[in-house]
Amino acid sequence: MGDVVSSHLDESRREMITARTRDVMKEFGDVYEQQYAVALFNSVRFEIEGGGATQSQLLHRKDPLAGHSIFSGSLFQYLEENRKWRSRFISVPNSYAISLYESKTANERGLHPKATINCAGYKALASMEEYMELINTSLPGIKAKVGSNPFIKCPSEFPLILWHPYARHHYFCVMTEKEQKKWHAVLQDCVRHCDNGLPEDCTVQTPAFTDAVRLHRQAKGHYGTWAMMCGKPPQILANLVMETLHPELRNVIGPRLKGKMQQRQRNWMLISDAVYKQVLAQTTGQYEALAEACEVQRPKLDAMLRTDMDQMITAKEHVSSKIRALVLPKAEQLLRTSIQPYISSILEALMEPTSRGFSEVREVFFRELVEISKNSLNGGGKEKLGDHMDRLSMLAFHPVKMQSCYEKVEELNLEGLQQRFDVSDPAVFVSRAQILMREQMDNAVYTFEQLLNQSLEAKGENDMCKTIQCCQDRVLKKYDYDSSTVRKKFFREALLQIIIPYMLQQLSTSCSPVLPQFKELIFADFSRFLLVENMFEEVVLQSVSKDIMMAVKEAAVQRRHNLYRDSIILTNSDPNLHLLGENPSVDWASKFGADEPESTVDGGLIGGGGSGRRRKQVVSMIQLDGLPLPYESCLEVPGVELIPEEDVEMSEVRQVDQEEEDEEEEDLPEDPKSPDSVNEIRDLINPVVEMVVPVSEENQSEVTNGTEPATGTVTVEDGVQEDVTHVTTVMEEVPMKSPRDKSSPQSLLQHLMGSRKQEADKAHQEETAIKDAIGEIEIAVQEDDSERIAEVSAAESDCESSPKLPLAADTGSRGDSGFQSPTNEGLDDSEPQPMTNRLNGQDKIIDPVEVEVEI
Repeated sequence: MGDVVSSHLDESRREMITARTRDVMKEFGDVYEQQYAVALFNSVRFEIEGGGATQSQLLHRKDPLAGHSIFSGSLFQYLEENRKWRSRFISVPNSYAISLYESKTANERGLHPKATINCAGYKALASMEEYMELINTSLPGIKAKVGSNPFIKCPSEFPLILWHPYARHHYFCVMTEKEQKKWHAVLQDCVRHCDNGLPEDCTVQTPAFTDAVRLHRQAKGHYGTWAMMCGKPPQILANLVMETLHPELRNVIGPRLKGKMQQRQRNWMLISDAVYKQVLAQTTGQYEALAEACEVQRPKLDAMLRTDMDQMITAKEHVSSKIRALVLPKAEQLLRTSIQPYISSILEALMEPTSRGFSEVREVFFRELVEISKNSLNGGGKEKLGDHMDRLSMLAFHPVKMQSCYEKVEELNLEGLQQRFDVSDPAVFVSRAQILMREQMDNAVYTFEQLLNQSLEAKGENDMCKTIQCCQDRVLKKYDYDSSTVRKKFFREALLQIIIPYMLQQLSTSCSPVLPQFKELIFADFSRFLLVENMFEEVVLQSVSKDIMMAVKEAAVQRRHNLYRDSIILTNSDPNLHLLGENPSVDWASKFGADEPESTVDGGLIGGGGSGRRRKQVVSMIQLDGLPLPYESCLEVPGVELIPEEDVEMSEVRQVDQEEEDEEEEDLPEDPKSPDSVNEIRDLINPVVEMVVPVSEENQSEVTNGTEPATGTVTVEDGVQEDVTHVTTVMEEVPMKSPRDKSSPQSLLQHLMGSRKQEADKAHQEETAIKDAIGEIEIAVQEDDSERIAEVSAAESDCESSPKLPLAADTGSRGDSGFQSPTNEGLDDSEPQPMTNRLNGQDKIIDPVEVEVEI
């Protein structure tokens, strides 16, 4: 395969790629230097004048993923070199860069990974059909047949593919659908995080870079949103180069590829990946040099701005007024005819899925708090509270638990508006909304942690449930406010991102030729910070901002969107809470649970650098039932605690806990319960006591099953004497036991329900059989031991008429749970004489029979 790449990317072609990249970077560098000075001017002005932004009610965590990794596990990877599938151990640290290892042991030993994947610009796919739709359009002039076979054969029905328009594709597979869903959520989160590579806290570099990229593309005629604004600046610049270079190379190299369609697709992907790597290496070095050169000039520029800021602001307002007089009439006309009729439609398309997504975030957060409250009500203790809070702290970064929230926003559809306003892909807005949702979730979690920790320190751990409930209510109210503010800001930015490029494209033909004349109105010393092109865009933005603000305010009145009016927003409404924002995150595991031991492997920390503790994993292992160990691909890293994600897993954990509680409660006395059936009510009215009586071999034939009336009293366990009304006899075969076990069979009493509807003609016969059995017991015991005779006779006579014999639970070594008389404790272990039943004229040794005494 290397021959294919080298044959089509010879030295001359590589030099052409280098020259093209250098030219693009030169053009971009000139624009970036200009926009860097403008961004510095805006930053210093904002610092001096101050901003009127509303204050967030929730607290913000500075480094939420410190000491954590996202996920790790084993799956199968397709290797391009030998076209085979191999098991690989994948680790996803808090940087979201996927590291592939030969095995789990290699990761634990701190070895270098086989490969590292930066997911910026990728798409995570979970079906081969979706992948083939994308790959079949990779080469020009080739139309693949519908349902054509891919050039790789997946060993299972659950593939996972990372697709990139320029870079190498990565193929994985797992063995179960449950694994596929979890890995797909993790891969999507990696893509989402890596795409958001421009830090918002950089108030100069980030605006300068984004404006430079936008102006560079507008100079090429591309005004709409750009789906490949993904990753770090070098990656975005590589995508910028490939945007024009890739189609040219495809048209030149594509027709020269040999072989079948699948082979040509494979070869083209290898060539495209080689070109992308070359371009990325070049843009990385050149951007670093460009950024460093601008940073070197920053102190000098900053001093100039602070010295002449007043004069610069006055000059800018003067020039802007001139541009406004020229542009505003044209912009208003365009706004009335082509923009205003569509603002409500665009806003509605944005608001519906976004509001559902933020509502789902609230619901997921609420459910987690309910679980914590249940734990406190059920007496879970400090350890369980610490475990729950430790899981809650990483809720926002749990891809599986947050997946339901992300899916709501993925329903966003701008079909019908994309072509009109040149919106390349709504994924730009979907990704931004998902990032905001994750931030709001983490803010809510962090605020709840701080409030709960403060309350526990002040009030103690008494009435934990009430404390949790109070903190929960406060946080949910603050989340409602902040989510409303964040969504309205997102809607305004999205509308501007859709409308402004369209307006600039429509107005540029008539306004751009006139703009250079306004440069004469700017002093030479200020010309570096005041650019006519930027002021022109600001005028266009101001012309449409009023309509956008009105549309968002009207939408805020509708309750179904859960938005608040700006007039009722209270800034700095909870100053005491914001004092907690300076506190570090609470370590719940060490506060309430056992301290996690420090662990190193070969002198290095597991999972990379960070603190002295072993890194905790946000997403837990996957529990697979009924599969052999080699297929349990998502394995847990050492020391990682189980974090159930889905409702099924939570129910399984609760079921196990309930079973353990039931086992513990078996030894405890049962509380009184209400009868649940007619039979149980009858048992309460007429209690039944079960007694096992041995029968001699001679009398065995005389004993039969049946119920007979009886009179007498019996003393039950609690000391209450009850009248005996019926006796039911049940014969049962019992295996022979050791002499020790046979020493006191007549002392066992068991609870047994008997039939009351027997034929009248059998009543007398059953009474005779019972009397004969009792007589035989007396004779057998008398022949064995005189002392035993007296005790057994007293026991049997009490069963008939005596009210003075107390019954007690058998505490001996017998395995069955009956009752025995306290008088049996003094009996020896000698074997009693066999008992017979001669009712039918047979001598047969039988085992004990069960005699039911109905009271």
